[in-house]
Formats: sequence, C-alpha cells, structure tokens
Amino acid sequence: MRRSRLKYAGMAALLLFGGLTVGGTGQAAADDSPTATDAAPASAGLLQAMQRDLGLSKAQAESRLAAERTATNLAPKARKAAGSAYGGSWFDAKSERLTVAVTSDAPASTVREVRATGATVRTVTHSARRLDATKARIDRLSAPSGVSGWHVDPVANTVVVNVVEGKRADNDVRSFVSRARATGPVTVETVPSAPRTFAAGTVGGDPYYTGNVRCSIGFSVHGGFITAGHCGQAGAGVRGWDGSYIGNFQGSSFPDNDYAWVNVGSGWWTVPVVLGWGTIPDRLVRGSAEAPVGTSICRSGSTTHWHCGAVLAKNETVNYSQGAVHQMTKTSVCAEPGDSGGSFISGDQAQGVTSGGWGNCSGGGETWFQPVNEILGRYGLTLHTA
Repeated sequence: MRRSRLKYAGMAALLLFGGLTVGGTGQAAADDSPTATDAAPASAGLLQAMQRDLGLSKAQAESRLAAERTATNLAPKARKAAGSAYGGSWFDAKSERLTVAVTSDAPASTVREVRATGATVRTVTHSARRLDATKARIDRLSAPSGVSGWHVDPVANTVVVNVVEGKRADNDVRSFVSRARATGPVTVETVPSAPRTFAAGTVGGDPYYTGNVRCSIGFSVHGGFITAGHCGQAGAGVRGWDGSYIGNFQGSSFPDNDYAWVNVGSGWWTVPVVLGWGTIPDRLVRGSAEAPVGTSICRSGSTTHWHCGAVLAKNETVNYSQGAVHQMTKTSVCAEPGDSGGSFISGDQAQGVTSGGWGNCSGGGETWFQPVNEILGRYGLTLHTA
C-alpha cells in the first residue's frame, strides 16, 4: 500500500462506509452515558450539508448544532430525574430544546425536578417502560414482508407499526396488525417502500471489499473497525480500496442484528476519523454520546459520500427480506448501495453504522443504523477516539 494514499486508506478502510441498532428507549442510563464534548466551530462544509439536506440557513444550522449538543448532554440527566414516570424524550427542532415526556400520574415534585434540568415537560398516558414492553411483545411475532418494521414513538406516545403501501389489505398483514394491537398501545402507519440493505457489487471508490461485495467502514476501534453484519460472515477476508489485504471479519451478526467487526493489520492502521469526502473536513471522533430523537445527524459512505438528516426514531425493529433486525435507529438521511456499514455521526460523537433503508439520494428516503454503543458492548471493543 502506498504511503501517499495510506492517509486515506487507513481512514477509508476504517472510517468510511460502504455497501450498505432490546429494551429501554434506546438511551443509555445516566451513569453509563458518554458525555458529548464541547465541539469546535462547525466547518463551512458541514453547515452547507445541513443547509442542503435540512433546508436551514447558515445561522439556523449553527444555532441547531449548539442546541443539539446541549440536549445530548441533558438527556440522561432528565431521564434520571423522571424516574419511573419517564415516557421518552426528543429534541424539538422548532424550540431547539429537549422535551421529556412524563406520565400523568407523576408527582408534582418529579415534574419540577425534570424542568429543573432545563428540559421542557410534556404529560403523556403511557410510560416508556410500557411502550418498550409492547414493542418487545411484537418482536416475538413473525412479521410478513408487507410489514416494514415497528418502533416506539415517544412524541406520539405509542408503538408505530409501519406497513408497506398497498399491503395493508393483505391477509397476513391484517393478521399481524391485529395481533400487534393486542399487545398494547399501537398505531399503524403506511410507508412508501420496504427496507433493503445497501450492500453493492464491486465498483470503484474508496471501499472495502469482501468477496464480490463492497461496503463502507464505520468507526475505528482498538484493533480494527466496526461495520454492518450483512457485509460479511465471520472469517471472511477483507480487502481495502487498493485490493490489499486488511484483515478478517472477527464477528458478524445478521439478521436479528446488523453489526460486525474486522481486525486490522498488514500495513493498515486505525484512525479516529470519519471521511468528509471533500464536502467537509474529515471529522475527528471524540466519543459516542447518543443523540436524542429530533437532532440532526450526518452519514458518510463510499457511494454517496456525505449527507445529513434527522433522527426519526430509536429501538425500531426493521423487517428486511432476510429477517428482522432489532434496536435500529431510523433517520431521514438518504443512502444507496455501497454505503452499508458506513458512519453515522453527530458532531464529533459516533452514533452507528449504516444498515439499510429505502429510497436514494436523488429522490430522498430513510436509512437505519445500528447504534455504535451496542456493537462495542457486544464484542467488548473500545472506540478509537481523538
């Protein structure tokens, strides 16, 4: 491997993304949550990407980034204050504040404690614990292909079951929806298309390859990198952008999960960087504090490079044709084949690796990622940070 290229070979092999995250609300407990660091001023490229993909002005993008950092740090404190009355939380882009739901039977003292953290309070009927239990019961059902997934929606205070457009009258779908409604608070919504993974055949770019599949690197960990499980099985060899050997899949899970990790050697090394692809300066990774629902988020991949959107839902079960994948985070960011495994990042905080979705970066769509902290915990890995 050429040293002149290796600056990006290491990044593109360990931090870029290629061919195309139970229980809880998807947020870590307060004592376990990494804290987002104070970020450096946003680059011009990042602000431009947010203006392009989120329809913001430069000033609005700058204000939103600052407010999202505050909300990310506040979320675990507000959840702890809510206790058993916690009904979920999300970032409100209009007010630029974190909203925390508490059940209507919460004592006035609990509501005051939540407000004292700086969060806005909304009263709801169902606790997060009840909604999570409802989703867990649905997870045990066998879903037909006409059901694309289901997740807890804290804003609507319900579990949303997504049905593919035109499939709602299908007998198997109707039966599944009936059984899902019997598990607890459930709302049914229609989506334009079924989800699919974003792996791709071998084409040019800055990818990694395994067999005839191209995927993207997610994040560097000490000893290797993490990526999507559907990109390769344990033991499969991995080649870099130049065809040279990088390492092997040391662990891989798909479906049920969609994550994997690859060891690194043979002249390759890990760096705590996500490629900006010329749109923005390459991003240093400083931690993995989980961004709330409603916050902006960006994705890097070897096919469509750098795109931004918002976090739409957490702990969603996505029903791919290969089987259901659990604990995923849904976003409004677009992606295409070859972006699988790539990095989702909020500021300088790693969020997860690209799994799949629907649509493309010409007409729009939605993309899911597997949360990074789940992957690190599953394999006992340590994120490589700056």
